[in-house]
Amino acid sequence: MTEIRKQRTIAYAVFTAPAVLVYGSIIIFPVIYSFSLSFFQWTGFGAPEWTGLSNYSVMFSDQVFRHGLRNNLLVVAVSIFGQMPLGFLLAYILYRGLVKAGRFFETMIFLPITIAAVVVALLWAQIFSPTGLFTTLIQRATGNPRFVLRIFESRTFAIVPVLFVILWMYTGMYMVIYLANLQKISPSVIESAIIDGASESQILFRIVTPAMINILFTTAVFAISGSLKSFDLIWAMTQGGPANYTTVIAIYMYITTFKYYRYGFGSAVSVVIIVLSLGLITLAQRIYRYFENRYE
Repeated sequence: MTEIRKQRTIAYAVFTAPAVLVYGSIIIFPVIYSFSLSFFQWTGFGAPEWTGLSNYSVMFSDQVFRHGLRNNLLVVAVSIFGQMPLGFLLAYILYRGLVKAGRFFETMIFLPITIAAVVVALLWAQIFSPTGLFTTLIQRATGNPRFVLRIFESRTFAIVPVLFVILWMYTGMYMVIYLANLQKISPSVIESAIIDGASESQILFRIVTPAMINILFTTAVFAISGSLKSFDLIWAMTQGGPANYTTVIAIYMYITTFKYYRYGFGSAVSVVIIVLSLGLITLAQRIYRYFENRYE
C-alpha cells in the first residue's frame, strides 16, 4: 500500500506541477511582488527607495482615492443588489414561461454583453451627452429647449449614469447563468408543488432559491471581483471625469502608475484592491454558509 501511495503522490505531482507553476508565475508572484513594491518609491528607473507605509498613508488621505473607493463600492452594490436579483428574476420568468416569446426576450436581454465594452461606453456617452438622445427626449417631453443634462456636474450623482450602463450591460450575463442552472431542477419537483397548491412566490422562494444557493454564491464572487477591477467601460465612457467624479480605484491606479510613474504607489493601490476583494468574498462566503445551513 505504501508503494502505491508513493506512486499516486508522484503521479499527482507530475500532473499538477505545470498548473501550479503557471498559477504561481501569473498570480502568486505578481501579488507578492506588488506587495513588496508598495513599500517603495520607484519611477521605473534606478533603484527603488524604501518609504515604508507612506504610500498607504498618502493614498488613504487622498480625497480622489476615497471618492474612487466609494464609487467602486457602488459598482459592487449595483452588481450584487441589481444585476444578480434582476438577472435571477428574469431567468425565473423565462424558465417558468410566464411571458410569451421567451426566446426573443432572452436574446434581447443577453445582447448587450456580446457588444464590446468600449462600444457600449461610447454609445451611452453619446446618449448622455449635452446634445444626445436623452437630452433631446427630455427637451421635447417638457417643452424646454434649454434643458441640459447636468448630472455629470454633480460629485455625488455623476456615477449614476455609469451605474445604469453597468446594470444594463451585465444583467443578461447573470440571467443566462441562472437560466442554465434552473434547467437542472427536476420539473417533477415543481409540478408536485403546483399540484399541492403552491403559489408562484412559494415556488420561487421555497423550491427554486434553495436549489440555486451554490450558483448564487459563485456569481456573487464573480460580481465582487469584476466590480473591483472595473476599468474599460468607465474609462471609455468618462475616463473618470469630470474632475474625477466617476473615477474608480482601477482608474486611479492606472493614472498614478502609468501617467505619473509612481509604481510603488500604484502597487499599494493594487494591494488595497486585492485585500478589499478577499474581504468581500469572505463576507459573501459566510452569508452563503448561513443560508446553506438554513436550507439543509
